[in-house]
Amino acid sequence: MARTTLRKTLRTHGHRKLITVLAKTRKAAGLTQRDLASRLKRPHSFVGRLEAGERRLDVVEFIEVARALDVDPARLFAQLID
Repeated sequence: MARTTLRKTLRTHGHRKLITVLAKTRKAAGLTQRDLASRLKRPHSFVGRLEAGERRLDVVEFIEVARALDVDPARLFAQLID
C-alpha cells in the first residue's frame, strides 16, 4: 500500500491566509487577543502564537475559534477558498 506524506503547512500561503482571516475577524468583532483567549478558555499565548504563525490549528480548534468569534465556521472557512 502506498503511503501519502502530508506536507507541513506551517507558514505556507494557506496558513498565512488562515491567520489573516482569523485576525481580521477578531479585530472586526472588537476583540483583543486576550478577549478571544478568554472566550476559548485558553491562555492568551494560544491566540498570540496562532496569529504569529507559530502554531497550527486543527479543524476542531478552527470551529471553536469561529464560534468564539460569533461567526459561522462554514462562512469563515469559505473565505479561505479561492
